[in-house]
Amino acid sequence: MEQLIQIAIFFGLTALVGIVTYIKCRKVTRDNSDSHDYFLAGGGLSWIVVAGSLMMTNISAEQIVGMNGAQTLLIAWWEIAAAIGLIILAKWLIPIYYQYNCTTTTELLERKYNDKGIRAMVSVLFMLGYAFILLPVVLYTGSLFMKSMFNLSISVTMLSLIFAIVGAIYAIFGGLRAIAISDSLNGIGLILMGVVVSYLAMHAIDFDLSGIPLERLTLVGDNDSDIPWHTLLTGMIFIQIFYWGTNMVITQRALAAKSVKEAQKGLYAAVVMKLIIPLIVVLPGIVAFKLYGDVGDVAYGKLVGDILPSWMSGAFAAVLAGAVLSSFNSCLNSAAALYTCDIHQNYINANADVRKIGTRVALIFTLISVALVPVFAQSESIIALLQQLNGLYSMPVLAAFICALVFKNINAKAIKCGLVFGVLLYAIFTFVWSPLHFIHLMALTLAATIIVTLGLSQFVFGQQSSHHQPIPAAE
Repeated sequence: MEQLIQIAIFFGLTALVGIVTYIKCRKVTRDNSDSHDYFLAGGGLSWIVVAGSLMMTNISAEQIVGMNGAQTLLIAWWEIAAAIGLIILAKWLIPIYYQYNCTTTTELLERKYNDKGIRAMVSVLFMLGYAFILLPVVLYTGSLFMKSMFNLSISVTMLSLIFAIVGAIYAIFGGLRAIAISDSLNGIGLILMGVVVSYLAMHAIDFDLSGIPLERLTLVGDNDSDIPWHTLLTGMIFIQIFYWGTNMVITQRALAAKSVKEAQKGLYAAVVMKLIIPLIVVLPGIVAFKLYGDVGDVAYGKLVGDILPSWMSGAFAAVLAGAVLSSFNSCLNSAAALYTCDIHQNYINANADVRKIGTRVALIFTLISVALVPVFAQSESIIALLQQLNGLYSMPVLAAFICALVFKNINAKAIKCGLVFGVLLYAIFTFVWSPLHFIHLMALTLAATIIVTLGLSQFVFGQQSSHHQPIPAAE
């Protein structure tokens, strides 16, 4: 009977979000040939929707399940440092994107270098990262949570397929507007329910964290920890600048705001929300360590299943499912935007039906991500693996953006060579030789890529680079 109540509430709330989203979107007319309308919701999002959609795209099962699965306070640095990345996006980068009227973040590179090939290369790197890393991780962690919370007999792969189908429907038929509205609705529920879970978790151990090893309760990581303290001084900040400032999945929400000021208000609101998130993505995992021991990525689902009453666990499962769908369909929409705007319209057909092309791309990415779920199921710590693999494209891409914004007169061919060099260098660090912690290696990859790019531009392609003049903010 209890499980029936859980399931009924879960499906009821999930359906309610879908109905409200449909009502909000049904009267909106769209031009299928207008990429700005379909991929950026016509530039009509309010700051509240920007903030809500931004947080729901970021905080999904791979964050909640993966970070709680680490079962250590140290992992909170990912959230604390994220606030810095958001501030940099709001204060410096968003005005630049708006000044150049960008539909995708990669469009800025084309405008700065006057070379659409650079834009296409970076888009391909983003899309490979989404297809082979982010999308399957989102599906796997969300399915793992549902399976461990409800003790389901269905396989993680089958649950992933269900999430993928529903997420694809949102992305394909609703566009960014539908995604953003459903995100905002689920976001309110997720934060409220997440705080409730943390409170009930602490109540379950009488607010007593004694007995938990001190190394799990410190923010100063030693050399053998997931985040050694010295990595905060090297690669951590650059990881955040890439993720919040150049990553299309995240930045797309701010690009869809009514104005620069509206986008900035939404981003600053997200900063405040980020400082609350560690209560949701870190504390329950530490409590789970005291209750169950080192159980890894199943910690959060098991804890929630044990401490929440039936009706509340069904509601929480609904908002977490919404978070999974948010991250998944947001990533699909961004991948479709990158391919359609940066590749198809540039090289194949400038007047293509945006919605039709986007639909095909979303379906292909959905199939790839579902197929890769069993691979990520073999990982011991999904959050550490996710951050490590992201370096394969994040640092080379960030190097291209830094060269575009900090220097001028950089040869376009040097940028392309630098991108290839950066990917190969980090691949060697990851799969062949790892002399340092991967966060240090990310900083090393970034620095080496910038140096190689500048060197090639000057000594091979004969263009003398110099510091860029400050770019005026957009109105």
